[in-house]
Amino acid sequence: MLYRLLGKPLFFRMDPEKAHHLVIDGLHIAGRIPGGVSLLRGMYGVKETPELAMDLFGLHFPSPVGLAAGLDKNADAVPGFSAIGFGFMEVGTVTPVGQPGNEQPRLFRLPPDEALINRMGFNNQGAEAMAGRLQALGARPIPIAVNIGKNKVTPNEQAFQDYEKCISALYPYADFFVVNISSPNTPDLRKLQHGSELASLLAAVVRQMESEAKRHGRAKAVLVKIAPDVSDDELEFMIDTIQSSGVSGLIATNTTLSRGGINHEHAKETGGLSGRPLAARSTEIISRVYRQTGGHLPIIGSGGIFTAEDAYEKIRAGASLVEIYTAMIYEGPEINRKLHRGLQELLRRDGFKHISEAIGASHR
Repeated sequence: MLYRLLGKPLFFRMDPEKAHHLVIDGLHIAGRIPGGVSLLRGMYGVKETPELAMDLFGLHFPSPVGLAAGLDKNADAVPGFSAIGFGFMEVGTVTPVGQPGNEQPRLFRLPPDEALINRMGFNNQGAEAMAGRLQALGARPIPIAVNIGKNKVTPNEQAFQDYEKCISALYPYADFFVVNISSPNTPDLRKLQHGSELASLLAAVVRQMESEAKRHGRAKAVLVKIAPDVSDDELEFMIDTIQSSGVSGLIATNTTLSRGGINHEHAKETGGLSGRPLAARSTEIISRVYRQTGGHLPIIGSGGIFTAEDAYEKIRAGASLVEIYTAMIYEGPEINRKLHRGLQELLRRDGFKHISEAIGASHR
């Protein structure tokens, strides 16, 4: 209620990217001042409940709802985001070397559609800067995933080296990793999802993960984030390649280039569309992945989640966890309590004692 009455009207009068930085800076400050995290937890935190807590990838998730990559690109506000009800969060996308990203303006709101278009271009301060921040955190209350990408100037044939560098620099400080080869805002990045490029890239990633596991004495999960803008044949190939590569799971999906049904003036802007218009397609891909893999490859569902029903639909389609991004912009931090309560009610309605029983239920 506080966000809808005060925060959202203020932020929506501002340039979207300036509003974004104001939120990150505010959460960063709250995470550093005495009592700041406790205040955030008291206002927006979610109490862990047995029926929604999940154990996956050797990690404990106090809630199945996480924060998608893109909001905290440099791991500036991890304590703040950790206090407002998320069960996990992604930081990044981070690249080996810091880069400014694409020219501004590069972030656009489409309020009638409850959507965003971004063409940020992996703007971030680089892997070493993120490593320093995560190291300084020490213990953290929720799992932190590091979303990794390649620098814009790195040609695709050398992209594997960028992913290896990110893993090497950040392995001690990430709880798990996400390989981003599906952003539409880095030239030719999505070509890495197809053909022999995908297989060779994932082989390099898995080798690097295994090498770091031996060095640090602990194996960690690595997932692949895929795009929604693929044909049925492309998707089938991607799923087969990902499953056979030895990675731990995938995230479905990244933003879309589609503008179907969007009439807002910003629909003409280039970049990836997120929010409600993505919901049906991302759920469709989750369902396809679950069926093709027999439910043996864990999925994190992402795209268009605004309500508990949205999240539950993705879980029933086959997602083990879900994550939000655009809904945070439109609904504010209160959304996590709404999702938590709603998921509990939906489990009771369907006679499930634990969220894991609902995973893939639509296929049974």
